[in-house]
Amino acid sequence: MMSDRIFGLIVLFVALAYIVGATQIQTSFLSDPVGSKTFPMMIGAIAGLCGLVMMIRPDPDPEWPAGRTFFALLIAVAVLVAYAFALKPFGFIFPTAVAAGVLSYQLSPRAGPAALSGVGLSVGLFIVFKFALGLGLIPFPEGFLG
Repeated sequence: MMSDRIFGLIVLFVALAYIVGATQIQTSFLSDPVGSKTFPMMIGAIAGLCGLVMMIRPDPDPEWPAGRTFFALLIAVAVLVAYAFALKPFGFIFPTAVAAGVLSYQLSPRAGPAALSGVGLSVGLFIVFKFALGLGLIPFPEGFLG
């Protein structure tokens, strides 16, 4: 119960800071009713309400996972951060294949299927994002294919 109350308090403070930040937004006289100032204030109010509810009606104390699970989460976060930094210099396909393969290996520690799922996901996502959604992705690093 204490962890929910602490998190609810943090959410409430962040929501209040968000609302204060939203009041600093300059609006023109031609803005719509739910414009660039009102919408963030509504989001902050909803987040603050959620934080209050978490403080008033917390769930029972959770059972936290073992240390091995936290280590796996730390590896996943590190892989995703490295993935974000690797996209621009290495293109889409290589970093996506490596990241998806590592994350797949964490779910099921078998190297072969993890590598295949990484390659399959990277190529499949590239096709969907590039051709179906029309995003301007670069598949490989510049000069890779000649």
